[in-house]
Amino acid sequence: MAVTAGPLAGVRVVELAGIGPGPFAAMVLADLGADVVRVDRPGGGALGIDPAYDITNRGKRSVVLDLKSDEGPARVLELVERADVLIEGFRPGVAERLGVGPADCHARNPKLVYGRMTGWGQEGPLAHTAGHDIAYIAVTGALGMIGDPDGPPAVPANLVGDYAGGSLYLVIGVLAALQHARTPEGTGQVVDAAIVDGTAHLTAMIHGMVAAGGWQDRRGANLLDGGCPFYGTYETSDGRYMAVGALEQQFYDTFVELLGIGDEADARKDPARWGALREAVAARFRTRTRAEWTEVFEGTDACVAPVLSLREAPHHPHLAARATFTDFGGITQPAPAPRFSATPAAVTAGPARPGADTAAVARDWDLPGLTAPTTASEAATETASTTETASTTASGAATETATAKGEGA
Repeated sequence: MAVTAGPLAGVRVVELAGIGPGPFAAMVLADLGADVVRVDRPGGGALGIDPAYDITNRGKRSVVLDLKSDEGPARVLELVERADVLIEGFRPGVAERLGVGPADCHARNPKLVYGRMTGWGQEGPLAHTAGHDIAYIAVTGALGMIGDPDGPPAVPANLVGDYAGGSLYLVIGVLAALQHARTPEGTGQVVDAAIVDGTAHLTAMIHGMVAAGGWQDRRGANLLDGGCPFYGTYETSDGRYMAVGALEQQFYDTFVELLGIGDEADARKDPARWGALREAVAARFRTRTRAEWTEVFEGTDACVAPVLSLREAPHHPHLAARATFTDFGGITQPAPAPRFSATPAAVTAGPARPGADTAAVARDWDLPGLTAPTTASEAATETASTTETASTTASGAATETATAKGEGA
């Protein structure tokens, strides 16, 4: 039986394999205790890393099905009959053509929550166009807010679009729809999670500030975008950085005192003097190393912290004390979040290997017809039959396995 822990123990999820935000959303559900069965394609996916290191597949189980074969869609629908949630990241219309679209699934399971993860959404002029995180956050205005005003916008990896605007909004939608489906009058439904919608939603407060005249619609000119000298990053003598967020007066007072620029403190209230204040702050930070400044500000209310790298972060004393990161299967990785007092979540298994759990899923979900290839030649045949579905080309040619990460958004 699958190991279950967390508040979603007992919830069954079918994930049609993709890359990017869909798998991350399914990982979150698995972290929270759901039994996530990932339907991998023969021949593997398009991420290009060893599956053993694909943390977004942790805690899941995998079966391999060819959705272009005669039996593949039927096997998926058998899983759907026993599931609470399905997640897919194909381009609009692809799941329908494969025979596993919402109508097909709801005919077998009217209570199913059908989660769709794309970049552009299920409709609109760009719905069938390829894309990546950077394009989605570009058109929503989010990318244009980030970076030095004298340089190009700064690319925030794929965190703002794929994961914040995409994955987490899909999870919110799935959980809300699941709650509805479990009410006496509830039914299943489709959750259309588009990265452009979620990313735009993240900017709600900023739009309010723009309307009120409290935010200039340009980069590096505002309180929270680096325009303010007491909310930003500063280089230290060893070429590293400290992050300053001393917005409120009492925190600012502590900050300037510990930094040693008390004579410049009153410039806080005069934007005309912010340039000089920024230079004074920068000059002081350049006099010591990051470690030295960390010691100065550690444990104070100055709202100053060292800017750490990915490898450094797990060793920060606070994160270490909270076990914000965990080591599982030889990989240091973020622990499940958020935390629950009665139903704690935990990493219970490493990344699912394609097809490795077919027998266990067939037993646990009562699907005797779900079988894995029994010979090497049979597995090779399945792999060859779907080579064309591996990914979308850089030119954006449509394939039926394209995902919201950039192949099917």
